[in-house]
Amino acid sequence: MIHALFETPSAYRPSDAEMAAPMPPAQAVLFDFSNTTFQMIDLETWLRRVAAASGRRAVLDEHGAVEEISCQLRAAFRLPSVVALQDGRDLSREQHRRAMWGWWEQVDFLRDAQEAAYRELTAPDAWIPYPDTEPVLRALRERGLRIAIVSDFAWDLRTHLAHHGLDALIDTCVISYEQGREKPDPQLFLKACADLGVDPRATLMVGDNPVRDGGAAACGLRTYILPAEHRTGERGLADVLRLVT
Repeated sequence: MIHALFETPSAYRPSDAEMAAPMPPAQAVLFDFSNTTFQMIDLETWLRRVAAASGRRAVLDEHGAVEEISCQLRAAFRLPSVVALQDGRDLSREQHRRAMWGWWEQVDFLRDAQEAAYRELTAPDAWIPYPDTEPVLRALRERGLRIAIVSDFAWDLRTHLAHHGLDALIDTCVISYEQGREKPDPQLFLKACADLGVDPRATLMVGDNPVRDGGAAACGLRTYILPAEHRTGERGLADVLRLVT
């Protein structure tokens, strides 16, 4: 058969019978974390927390200080040396810290305040759910679907779920730094399916990155990609409920 000539880039190998059968109904949904179900607090709030923790409040009180820091952050992130540090940063806590240190040391306000900045980045309340995250998660649970988070993240995001009382709505978390792999590695999606005890063909992956999250399609999952935009209101997760009906 023609399809047998092409290898699916994963360990998932559906049989000919499965390929000919109707698609099974959705039994589970996997969600990305950052910019899909949760977002970081806004930049000014984070900077003010860093200022309070590092004794630099007066700097932020200067006119235009936040805008200037924002410009420096964007410019520094484009530096070749900083770009190089971002590769594989979510594979371990150590790599992520090095990547952040290398970035922040290029910014006047954050130089020598990296430890405080990192504490405020990883604090339980530094990441907040979108307004439609909890309602959609609860609606999925009420329909009997299983739920997982599959995320490229360098620390335990379960602390953020627990802080907002959403941990009970998530059956499992597959996090890059714990697995030593980053999306679109198919093994992350397949592990989540195995943890949930569901067929990948009966699973939907929801994310905002067509390359990383879209990799789920290569191992049999249905995939829904949200617009990659900086939302501050609802994320548009209600559409997920239509896709699993």
